[in-house]
Amino acid sequence: MTSILLHLRLGVAVAACMLTGKPALAADAAHPEVVELFQSQGCSSCPPANANVLAISDRPEVLTLSWQVTYWDQLGWKDTFGSPAFTARQWDYAHAFHRAEVATPEVVVNGRADIVGSNRGDLNALLRRADRGDGGPKVEINGDHVTLTGVYPQRVGFPDVVLLVRYDPSIVQVAIQRGENGGQTLPHKNVVHEVLRLGDWRGGEQTYVLPVAGRGGLKTAILVETAPGGPILAAAHT
Repeated sequence: MTSILLHLRLGVAVAACMLTGKPALAADAAHPEVVELFQSQGCSSCPPANANVLAISDRPEVLTLSWQVTYWDQLGWKDTFGSPAFTARQWDYAHAFHRAEVATPEVVVNGRADIVGSNRGDLNALLRRADRGDGGPKVEINGDHVTLTGVYPQRVGFPDVVLLVRYDPSIVQVAIQRGENGGQTLPHKNVVHEVLRLGDWRGGEQTYVLPVAGRGGLKTAILVETAPGGPILAAAHT
């Protein structure tokens, strides 16, 4: 398990397909910065990063999402929220950042850069550095559908990916009984429960139907990214 325990370099790894040098949009509730935490209940290094992400989770201009990965499950404690789909998303970022390994904890901001996340100052600095440009579409969530409008940027490659993420906004306390965190009760917030690719966006106005959530109490987030694991161009949530 040595490769899993390797910490990510604290130097920021910026995705190769950064967009134009246009001025960045100021983050606000309608255009939130997306902070994705990849962690596991079986990882003793994760609680500090989780605490730092929790500390910014109430800021209206920030959308935090906790993706619980599965590769720690065989070490004594199976993550109660883990899913192979969430591990796959972390691998998408690893490929985009030209890495051969994944590790926890990892914090990715706007799909553009990452850090370990255990240092609050590093996280705040990354929030300032990894802001989005203004090339993304307008995203409007209305009941059971979402509409994207905008002019598609002149980029070489595939159309943009429209991703549906469903997450629990409440704080859930989980008693860990075994593994590296055995005996601790760890808080979880904005834990992802469902992720689905709604389709692609090629510019103009396009509407996508939102399927019914698999359980009650979940909020909806829409992420528009250049590719799986690519920079996030736009985000909205309920």
